[in-house]
Formats: sequence, structure tokens, C-alpha cells
Amino acid sequence: MTPPTAHAEAAGRHARTPWEELVTAALLGTDRRTPPLTAPGRQAPAALLDAAAVQTVRRRAGLRPAPAADRPAPAPADPRPVVPAAARRRLATLLADHPSASGGRRGTAPDLMELLPQWLALAGDRGFTAPPELLPALLNAARGRTDLRPQALAFAGPRAQWLARFNPDWKFALRAAPGSAPETGPQGQRELQRRWQEGLFAERVTLLATLRAHAPDDARELLSDTWTTERAEDRLMFLDSLRTGLGGADEPFLEQALGDRSRNVRSTAAELLSALPGSALAARMADRAASCVALDRTAGRPELTVEAPHECDAGMERDGVAPKPPAGRGERSWWLGQLVESAPLATWQRRLGDRTPDDIVALPVADGWRGELHAAWCRAAVRQRDTGWSRALLGSPSAPDAAGPGAVSLAERAKLLTTLPAAERAEWVAGFIDAHGLSEAFQLLGVCAVPWAPPLGRAVVDALNIARDAGSYPWSFSGVMGLAERCLDPAEAVRLEALTATPDEPEDASPGAGGYWSEAFQRLVSTLRLRAAMRAELDG
Repeated sequence: MTPPTAHAEAAGRHARTPWEELVTAALLGTDRRTPPLTAPGRQAPAALLDAAAVQTVRRRAGLRPAPAADRPAPAPADPRPVVPAAARRRLATLLADHPSASGGRRGTAPDLMELLPQWLALAGDRGFTAPPELLPALLNAARGRTDLRPQALAFAGPRAQWLARFNPDWKFALRAAPGSAPETGPQGQRELQRRWQEGLFAERVTLLATLRAHAPDDARELLSDTWTTERAEDRLMFLDSLRTGLGGADEPFLEQALGDRSRNVRSTAAELLSALPGSALAARMADRAASCVALDRTAGRPELTVEAPHECDAGMERDGVAPKPPAGRGERSWWLGQLVESAPLATWQRRLGDRTPDDIVALPVADGWRGELHAAWCRAAVRQRDTGWSRALLGSPSAPDAAGPGAVSLAERAKLLTTLPAAERAEWVAGFIDAHGLSEAFQLLGVCAVPWAPPLGRAVVDALNIARDAGSYPWSFSGVMGLAERCLDPAEAVRLEALTATPDEPEDASPGAGGYWSEAFQRLVSTLRLRAAMRAELDG
């Protein structure tokens, strides 16, 4: 055995070993980094652990009380009323629900976590604020789900930002929390400049977004003052905030950003400029795109001919055209698509004989360029929020190629739908479901306003009923069922009650399909009733 005095001497040597060196040796491993120890008869790993134990006790025992910190300022007041007591209890239940780790969900119980966004939207619409005691749970939920953050932070109000300063896990609230209109006058301007110059990056993003929503020109001027000193990744984030309130007054600043040393910044500036049909960049892109597409009247009927660019010159690159295509994409078609999507859509009506968008979309396109041309027009219609072109490119929902493989894909149709009014959007998707069923409708349903309009709700329920009676493979409709739970009008619960019984299974039905459909419809009905109860509780 080692004499006690040897242990004491070793302990003394261990106590004199710097903590940082022990940590470094532990992280790298004693095979790669020999710890600065002298421990006769002990292997290096064991000696390292002994030394770390001694140092830990020494560090804890040697701590000196620190001066008391200043008491933090009280949280700012929130003038909005707190939700009623019943709604408060409901929120606590929703926040306490945790998704199952086992994967697929069965049973008839509603999925509470999926109802939380809707509860927050309802509470926000009614002008309520969060109960103070539930703010930590609300911030934890928003930390784990980015889709919750806008509604959760708007509902939590200024207290969420105050609380986030005391917990690094909630720092997202400093960046994403919506703000109020900045103060006006000289004092307000001085405070604005101070916060912009001295704030953390997350706070500056929030400040710029808030100011952009209330005073777009002031936000742009604030950004331009420090633009050349910002990091490239920060410039990209700040530039993206100009999407809010984008207007012609932003053009000079965005034109300047086209010369930025960061490719991503240049690309974003070009995209924003192309969303301004009257900008100089849009005019340049219109000239380039128009030289690539022409109307040929020599054939039996008019058709469009396409001559894609043969090179991507310096001017095109400066205006945001990416010269290198992604894998599997041809260079010329890649350049053509970028030119067409950045050109004002009015260009084509002037160039193609004052035809309407419907007439232009109906024109045949020579040499297989139709898909490329229509896809670029889709991106332009979404970027420019042009409802006329969106309707033309969408076409009739009952058309045979509406579900593919037409010139416009389902993903592109979903984006086009976002430019239409909510009622028209729902009507188009309802017509699509009536004609093509639910198998291709999932991403289209995802862009419809909640709750679904009655025609759309009826179309979804009818299609589910048809699939149930046909004994279809039930799990292929689980995504639509999940959407229906969140998006159907709660009034549909009465109509759905008859579908909760287990149906007789046809001979060619999937095994167990009847039981699954019954279970799924029971869950749907119980979820709709819970949503109705949530609304009643918030209405007091």
C-alpha cells in the first residue's frame, strides 16, 4: 500500500495542477495529452480522475460570495386582459401534452400539441395575453417548435422578452418577438440609434423588423448607415427584412446591394428588385427575357418559340443570375428560367399582341420548352403576387392535367394558390378534390385558410367517406385526416358522427381498414368538439 504521506503529497501536487490543463487532457484523452500529474503507481486515466475530484472540491470550497447584483427592473406592463379561467386551464393542459416517442398515433384522443397553434391564434384574435405563471411553459414550447413562435410571442407580449433575458434557452424570443411602434421625436430617434448601434444581433434583427413594419423608410436609412461595416451573414438577414413594406423607395439601396461582395446578398437584392415591376432591374430582365421568347405566326396557328441564352454574361450575374446550374440541370434552361421569373409579367402581354394571361398560357410552345417557361411564369406570378396570371396558370381544377403531369406541378399550383383570396382558394381546391380525389390534394389543402370554408370541408368529408366505403388502404389518408382535425369547421362534427361506426369491409379491403377508419373518424369528431369547446372558453 502507498504510505499516507505519499497520498498527501500526491494530493498536494494534484491541488496545484491548473484546472484548465486537467480539462484539456480529459477532452483530448490521456493517450493524446499527458496530464501534468505525478502519481506513482497510478495509471494516467485514474490519476486524472483523482486530480479532477480534488480540484473540484478545492474550487467549490474556495468560492467567495459575490456582491449582490442589482435587482432587475420589473417586467413591463401588458394592458391586455388575461384569458378567462377556463381557457387558462385549457392552455395549461395543451402545454403539458407531449408527443409520443413511438411514432404513429392511434386511438381516439385528440392530439393536443397540434391544437396549440390554433388556440394561440384564437386567443390572439380576441386580444388576450398569457397568464404570467404559464410563460415559462409557453416559451419552452416555442423553443422546441419554430412554427409556434410568432403566435406564442405575440400572445406572451413584452413579458416574454423580459423573461428571455434571464434564460439563454429562450434567446430566440429576443430575435423573433414582435415589437410595438418605436417612439417618435428626437428622444425616440436617439434611443433607436443607441439600440441599433449597441444591441446584440438578435435584438437588432427584431428592431429592424419592427421599424420596417411601422416606418419602412426609417428602417432602410438605419440599415444603410452601418451597411458597409456589417458582416456578410448579418447583411443577408437585415436585407431580408426589407420584404416587409417593399416599395419603389427601396430601389436605390437594393441597386447598391447588387454590387455586394457576398453572392447571397446580391441574389437576395436581385430577387427583391424583381418583385418591383417598375424597377430598373426588372426592365433589364424584361429586355433579356423578351429576346428569348417570340411569337411565331408562320405555322398553322400561333406558337411560342424559345431561344435560351448561350452565355451568362457579367451583367446577368450582377443582376442576380446564378451562372452555375444545380446537378442535372442544363445551363441554358437554368439561365432562361431565372430571366423569365425576374421579368415583369406585363412584359409578355405587351410583347405577345396584348393577349390576356389566359390566352398566353394557352399558346403552344415549340421544342419542348413549355414546362420550363410555365414554371418560370409560376415563380414570377408568386413573386409579383399577380392573381390574373396565377388563375391562368392554375387553370380549371377539373382539367385532366391539373393533378399532373402537366406543365405546372402540384407544388407550383400550391404556391400559385397563395396569391388568391381565401374563398377562391378554397373553391379551387374543393373542385380539385371532387375531380381527382384526395390522393394528390395534401399540399393544396395545406395552403387553405383555417377553418376550411364549407365547400372545401364538404369535399374533404365526402372524399374520405368514399375512400372508407371503398375499403381503401386507410393509412395513405392519415395526413389528410391530421389536417382535417385542425382545419375542418367544428360544425362538421354533427355530419361526421354517422361515420364513426365500424363499416362492413369489402372482400378486397385492406385488413383492419374498417376499424382504423372508425377510430380515425372518432378522433376527428372528438377533436372538432374540443376545438368548439376551446372557442367557447375563450369567448367566456
